[in-house]
Amino acid sequence: MKARIIRIAVASVLAIAVSAGIAWWQVQNASSTVAGATRSAVPIGGPFTMTDSDGKTVTDADYRGKYLLVYFGYTYCPDVCPTELGAMTQALDQLGRQADKVQPLFVSVDPERDTVAHLKDYVGLFHPRLIGLTGTAEQVRDTARAYRVYYAKAPQKDGKPDEYLMDHSSFIYLMGPDGGFLGVYPAGTSADRIAQDLGTRIAG
Repeated sequence: MKARIIRIAVASVLAIAVSAGIAWWQVQNASSTVAGATRSAVPIGGPFTMTDSDGKTVTDADYRGKYLLVYFGYTYCPDVCPTELGAMTQALDQLGRQADKVQPLFVSVDPERDTVAHLKDYVGLFHPRLIGLTGTAEQVRDTARAYRVYYAKAPQKDGKPDEYLMDHSSFIYLMGPDGGFLGVYPAGTSADRIAQDLGTRIAG
Protein backbone atom coordinates (compact mmCIF):
# COMPACT_ATOMS: atom_id res chain seq x y z
CA MET A 1 0.00 0.00 0.00
CA LYS A 2 2.78 2.40 0.93
CA ALA A 3 4.58 1.69 -2.37
CA ARG A 4 1.36 2.37 -4.29
CA ILE A 5 0.85 5.69 -2.52
CA ILE A 6 4.44 6.68 -3.29
CA ARG A 7 3.98 5.80 -6.99
CA ILE A 8 0.81 7.89 -7.20
CA ALA A 9 2.50 10.81 -5.45
CA VAL A 10 5.50 10.66 -7.79
CA ALA A 11 3.23 10.50 -10.85
CA SER A 12 1.25 13.52 -9.63
CA VAL A 13 4.40 15.55 -8.99
CA LEU A 14 5.73 14.61 -12.42
CA ALA A 15 2.48 15.66 -14.11
CA ILE A 16 2.54 19.01 -12.32
CA ALA A 17 6.18 19.52 -13.24
CA VAL A 18 5.55 18.75 -16.91
CA SER A 19 2.54 21.09 -17.03
CA ALA A 20 4.57 23.82 -15.35
CA GLY A 21 7.37 23.23 -17.84
CA ILE A 22 4.97 23.65 -20.74
CA ALA A 23 3.67 26.89 -19.27
CA TRP A 24 7.26 28.10 -18.78
CA TRP A 25 8.09 27.13 -22.38
CA GLN A 26 5.11 29.12 -23.66
CA VAL A 27 6.14 32.21 -21.71
CA GLN A 28 9.83 31.96 -22.61
CA ASN A 29 9.03 31.66 -26.32
CA ALA A 30 6.42 34.42 -26.31
CA SER A 31 6.85 37.25 -28.79
CA SER A 32 3.96 39.37 -27.49
CA THR A 33 1.00 39.28 -25.15
CA VAL A 34 -2.39 40.72 -26.03
CA ALA A 35 -5.11 40.64 -23.37
CA GLY A 36 -3.86 37.34 -22.01
CA ALA A 37 -3.27 35.56 -25.31
CA THR A 38 0.42 34.71 -25.45
CA ARG A 39 2.03 34.27 -28.84
CA SER A 40 4.86 31.76 -29.32
CA ALA A 41 7.80 31.86 -31.70
CA VAL A 42 7.64 28.05 -31.96
CA PRO A 43 5.22 26.62 -34.58
CA ILE A 44 1.97 25.42 -32.99
CA GLY A 45 -0.96 23.82 -34.73
CA GLY A 46 -1.19 22.36 -38.20
CA PRO A 47 -3.09 19.81 -40.27
CA PHE A 48 -5.20 17.21 -38.50
CA THR A 49 -7.82 14.61 -39.36
CA MET A 50 -10.31 13.60 -36.66
CA THR A 51 -13.93 12.58 -36.11
CA ASP A 52 -16.37 15.18 -34.84
CA SER A 53 -19.17 14.66 -32.33
CA ASP A 54 -21.61 13.99 -35.17
CA GLY A 55 -19.48 11.11 -36.44
CA LYS A 56 -18.15 13.03 -39.43
CA THR A 57 -14.51 12.93 -40.51
CA VAL A 58 -13.13 16.47 -40.42
CA THR A 59 -9.81 18.20 -41.00
CA ASP A 60 -8.40 21.54 -39.90
CA ALA A 61 -9.35 22.93 -43.33
CA ASP A 62 -13.06 22.52 -42.49
CA TYR A 63 -12.76 25.39 -40.01
CA ARG A 64 -11.00 27.94 -42.19
CA GLY A 65 -12.49 31.41 -42.13
CA LYS A 66 -13.23 31.36 -38.39
CA TYR A 67 -11.26 32.03 -35.27
CA LEU A 68 -10.81 28.78 -33.37
CA LEU A 69 -10.84 28.27 -29.62
CA VAL A 70 -9.25 24.85 -29.15
CA TYR A 71 -9.16 23.04 -25.81
CA PHE A 72 -7.67 19.60 -25.18
CA GLY A 73 -9.23 17.56 -22.38
CA TYR A 74 -11.57 14.64 -21.73
CA THR A 75 -15.17 14.14 -20.74
CA TYR A 76 -14.42 12.39 -17.44
CA CYS A 77 -12.28 15.30 -16.26
CA PRO A 78 -13.54 16.24 -12.78
CA ASP A 79 -12.59 19.92 -12.60
CA VAL A 80 -10.34 21.86 -14.96
CA CYS A 81 -12.03 20.83 -18.24
CA PRO A 82 -15.55 21.88 -17.20
CA THR A 83 -14.10 25.11 -15.81
CA GLU A 84 -12.25 26.05 -19.00
CA LEU A 85 -15.12 25.02 -21.28
CA GLY A 86 -17.42 27.08 -19.08
CA ALA A 87 -15.18 30.11 -19.59
CA MET A 88 -15.24 29.55 -23.36
CA THR A 89 -19.03 29.29 -23.29
CA GLN A 90 -19.43 32.50 -21.28
CA ALA A 91 -17.03 34.34 -23.57
CA LEU A 92 -19.00 33.29 -26.64
CA ASP A 93 -22.24 34.42 -25.00
CA GLN A 94 -20.69 37.81 -24.25
CA LEU A 95 -19.57 38.21 -27.87
CA GLY A 96 -23.13 38.06 -29.16
CA ARG A 97 -23.21 38.15 -32.96
CA GLN A 98 -19.44 38.30 -33.13
CA ALA A 99 -19.43 34.71 -31.85
CA ASP A 100 -20.58 33.61 -35.31
CA LYS A 101 -16.98 34.17 -36.42
CA VAL A 102 -15.63 31.86 -33.72
CA GLN A 103 -15.64 28.06 -33.68
CA PRO A 104 -15.00 26.40 -30.30
CA LEU A 105 -13.44 22.92 -30.41
CA PHE A 106 -12.98 20.36 -27.64
CA VAL A 107 -10.34 17.76 -28.54
CA SER A 108 -10.44 14.58 -26.46
CA VAL A 109 -7.17 13.13 -25.18
CA ASP A 110 -9.05 10.04 -24.00
CA PRO A 111 -10.28 8.31 -27.19
CA GLU A 112 -10.56 5.02 -25.30
CA ARG A 113 -13.66 6.26 -23.44
CA ASP A 114 -14.72 9.35 -25.38
CA THR A 115 -16.81 7.78 -28.11
CA VAL A 116 -18.62 9.95 -30.62
CA ALA A 117 -21.97 9.51 -28.86
CA HIS A 118 -20.53 10.23 -25.42
CA LEU A 119 -18.65 13.25 -26.72
CA LYS A 120 -21.79 14.64 -28.35
CA ASP A 121 -23.73 14.43 -25.10
CA TYR A 122 -20.89 16.10 -23.22
CA VAL A 123 -20.34 19.12 -25.49
CA GLY A 124 -24.10 19.64 -25.53
CA LEU A 125 -23.87 20.55 -21.84
CA PHE A 126 -21.89 23.67 -22.68
CA HIS A 127 -22.44 25.66 -25.88
CA PRO A 128 -24.63 24.64 -28.84
CA ARG A 129 -21.80 25.46 -31.25
CA LEU A 130 -19.10 23.58 -29.35
CA ILE A 131 -17.80 20.69 -31.44
CA GLY A 132 -16.11 17.68 -29.89
CA LEU A 133 -13.29 15.93 -31.73
CA THR A 134 -11.97 12.42 -31.16
CA GLY A 135 -10.26 9.79 -33.25
CA THR A 136 -7.83 6.92 -33.15
CA ALA A 137 -5.04 6.95 -30.60
CA GLU A 138 -2.65 7.88 -33.39
CA GLN A 139 -4.81 10.79 -34.60
CA VAL A 140 -5.11 12.16 -31.07
CA ARG A 141 -1.36 11.76 -30.54
CA ASP A 142 -0.48 13.57 -33.78
CA THR A 143 -2.88 16.45 -33.12
CA ALA A 144 -1.66 16.84 -29.55
CA ARG A 145 1.95 16.89 -30.72
CA ALA A 146 1.17 19.58 -33.27
CA TYR A 147 -0.27 21.76 -30.52
CA ARG A 148 2.49 20.90 -28.02
CA VAL A 149 -0.08 19.34 -25.68
CA TYR A 150 1.02 17.02 -22.87
CA TYR A 151 -1.31 14.19 -21.82
CA ALA A 152 -0.92 10.83 -20.12
CA LYS A 153 -3.09 8.27 -18.34
CA ALA A 154 -2.75 8.51 -14.57
CA PRO A 155 -2.45 5.40 -12.35
CA GLN A 156 -5.66 3.36 -12.38
CA LYS A 157 -7.69 2.34 -9.37
CA ASP A 158 -7.19 -1.25 -8.27
CA GLY A 159 -9.51 -3.60 -10.10
CA LYS A 160 -11.24 -0.79 -12.03
CA PRO A 161 -9.47 -0.40 -15.39
CA ASP A 162 -12.12 1.99 -16.75
CA GLU A 163 -11.79 4.39 -13.82
CA TYR A 164 -8.76 6.54 -14.40
CA LEU A 165 -7.81 10.17 -14.77
CA MET A 166 -5.85 11.83 -17.56
CA ASP A 167 -3.06 14.25 -16.78
CA HIS A 168 -2.99 16.98 -19.43
CA SER A 169 -1.88 20.53 -20.03
CA SER A 170 -4.62 23.14 -19.86
CA PHE A 171 -4.56 25.98 -22.36
CA ILE A 172 -7.21 27.41 -24.66
CA TYR A 173 -5.52 27.80 -28.03
CA LEU A 174 -6.50 30.69 -30.28
CA MET A 175 -6.11 30.03 -34.00
CA GLY A 176 -6.74 32.59 -36.73
CA PRO A 177 -9.13 32.34 -39.69
CA ASP A 178 -6.18 31.25 -41.85
CA GLY A 179 -5.35 28.41 -39.48
CA GLY A 180 -2.34 30.16 -38.01
CA PHE A 181 -1.55 30.16 -34.31
CA LEU A 182 -2.36 33.45 -32.55
CA GLY A 183 -1.82 32.61 -28.89
CA VAL A 184 -3.01 30.79 -25.79
CA TYR A 185 -5.24 31.71 -22.90
CA PRO A 186 -3.70 30.05 -19.81
CA ALA A 187 -5.90 28.09 -17.42
CA GLY A 188 -7.90 30.46 -15.27
CA THR A 189 -8.20 33.22 -17.88
CA SER A 190 -11.57 34.84 -17.30
CA ALA A 191 -14.42 34.78 -19.79
CA ASP A 192 -14.39 38.59 -19.75
CA ARG A 193 -10.78 38.71 -20.83
CA ILE A 194 -11.23 36.12 -23.56
CA ALA A 195 -14.29 37.93 -24.91
CA GLN A 196 -12.54 41.30 -24.82
CA ASP A 197 -9.51 40.00 -26.72
CA LEU A 198 -11.58 38.12 -29.29
CA GLY A 199 -13.96 41.02 -29.77
CA THR A 200 -11.07 43.36 -30.49
CA ARG A 201 -9.56 40.96 -33.01
CA ILE A 202 -12.87 40.35 -34.80
CA ALA A 203 -13.72 44.05 -34.96
CA GLY A 204 -10.23 44.98 -36.12
